[in-house]
Amino acid sequence: MRILVVGSGGREHALAWKISQSPLVTALFAAPGNPGIAKVAELVPLKADDLDGLVDFARRERLDLVVVGPEAPLVAGLVDRLSAAGILAFGPTAAAAEIEGSKAFAKEVMVAAGIPTAEFATFTELEPALAWARRREGQVVVKADGLAAGKGVVVCSDMLEVEGALQEILVARIHGAAGARVLLEEKLTGPEASCICITDGKRVRMLPPAQDHKRIFDGDRGPNTGGMGAFCPTPKVTPDQLAEIQRTVLVPAIRELARRGRIFRGALYAGLMLTPRGPRVLEFNARLGDPETQPILLRIKGDLVPLLVGAARGDLGEAMIELDSRASVGVVLAAAGYPGQVSTGDDVEGADAAFAPDIQVFHAATTRDAEGRLLTAGGRVLTVCALGAGLDDAARRAYGAVARIRFRGMQFRKDIGASP
Repeated sequence: MRILVVGSGGREHALAWKISQSPLVTALFAAPGNPGIAKVAELVPLKADDLDGLVDFARRERLDLVVVGPEAPLVAGLVDRLSAAGILAFGPTAAAAEIEGSKAFAKEVMVAAGIPTAEFATFTELEPALAWARRREGQVVVKADGLAAGKGVVVCSDMLEVEGALQEILVARIHGAAGARVLLEEKLTGPEASCICITDGKRVRMLPPAQDHKRIFDGDRGPNTGGMGAFCPTPKVTPDQLAEIQRTVLVPAIRELARRGRIFRGALYAGLMLTPRGPRVLEFNARLGDPETQPILLRIKGDLVPLLVGAARGDLGEAMIELDSRASVGVVLAAAGYPGQVSTGDDVEGADAAFAPDIQVFHAATTRDAEGRLLTAGGRVLTVCALGAGLDDAARRAYGAVARIRFRGMQFRKDIGASP
């Protein structure tokens, strides 16, 4: 098979790394890819949002499958365009991807399907939003309705924080059009979990549950980020609980979307809070998570391609997921200033070193200069992942690899997997 992976982050590196191991693959491309992906695939100089260019390339190269990693091209309709050109694609249509593209639409789906979630309201004006938050004494979460690269969420503890978040998102529009409408939710308590399934629009195959770390600093302090690391599995989600989440969250969402004529094929991600009252959905994503994908794929044994193809064709058939019994931990190495204004163009040392086979360094925001030096090129630069006999062992091995990598201002959390 001739396959293209769309995207340039750590998730796409992990996908390309895993897909490249399939005996079914005769040619693997990535657009635009990154220096890490270049080790397993041929890079194509097309951005993930260049829908015309991607469709033309897929036609010209007679691709058998396109795997779309990021949310933006999914919401923009890349899968629709590829399907119209007769090219198989893994990922939902624009209509189905709205479950991530609009948090208000996602809540509408949850309410209609009876999916447990937080109390919420949506607003386009400041004063009504403030009034709703005051009634809850500022114990709310403020979310930009549209796509904000994982940064449009502010967890508040008082009205001062609520006012600041609303001023930035709704008034100053720091996230652009994504903040034209905001969603306010009651603040829930409990550990979080990421539960992801691969679906053909009817059947599902559950990936092992993972836990992401959104806050920038140890102990879950500081502002939210796109994710500072993840581990898999999370002991907070037992096999029985995962089956319950499949039955009460993921399957109802897929059925409700289908009822609306929005067949969802691809990866459906449920971000959950495990509250004392049971699991509550915080958000849906229309694709694999980042950084959860990196440690999850490290645990998947066998060929991933039949699963991707089956979902894209609308028939998972007998495709199953086989897991390594070991645990995995992924640690994100971020640039100075992240999640704000970041430093770029700094030399990265050690990322190209030879590590053990069960330790992988996935590139996210790197580039090479004319002399071949590896440089930083964004906020989340690398994700260092390792397998271990348990979470403690996996974390020890991951941080051992982290110690061999350096770049100016490198920052990372030191507690990924330490307190599951």
